[in-house]
Amino acid sequence: MSLIEDLNWRHAVKAYDPTKKLKEEDLNKILEAARLAPTSSGLQPFRVIVVENQELKEKMVPGSLNPEVMRDSSHVLVFAAWDSYSDEKIDEVYDYHTEVRDLPKGRFSSYTDKIKEIYGAQTPEQHFAHTARQTYIALGLAMAQAAELKIDSTPAEGFSNDVVDEVLGLRQLGLKSVSLLYLGYKDEKNDWLSHMKKVRIPMEEFIIKK
Repeated sequence: MSLIEDLNWRHAVKAYDPTKKLKEEDLNKILEAARLAPTSSGLQPFRVIVVENQELKEKMVPGSLNPEVMRDSSHVLVFAAWDSYSDEKIDEVYDYHTEVRDLPKGRFSSYTDKIKEIYGAQTPEQHFAHTARQTYIALGLAMAQAAELKIDSTPAEGFSNDVVDEVLGLRQLGLKSVSLLYLGYKDEKNDWLSHMKKVRIPMEEFIIKK
């Protein structure tokens, strides 16, 4: 199938079959799609936390607007962004870049000095607003890869960030949760959306040409 066909196939599943679990190899493909997502300055200022443990999911359930979806999904992916930028974080990333590319350490210092100056003039709140936006590119690619594999998914912002951050110990990692992606296989009987037509506004209204 083509990407467009895959995207037409997928929808935000409203009920999962708790007896059906993802294969490890399929999960790894979805995670790799997220890892390969482009990010501003190549900093990858977020992490993806994979929650499969049912006890952990149950602890997060009280903060979810879709508790049964969280409880019954095979896996919950938590997209969590850096809470702020720092010179140390930027240097660590670019030292890794030069190492992988077999380049002299500091090869990109003229560029990193520039972005350090930009972020240095901003507040931690501005930093997080920027890092959080980066996660959505990875979220989209993860959903597209899941659709290609015919794995159901549900993106979610309807949850308590405080609950998720506390349960997973994200603050200690310098991270804050942004969004969730539930993965699994739909419960055909109870997923009321699966038998409805996909609805999007017409192309001629969606696209504005100038």
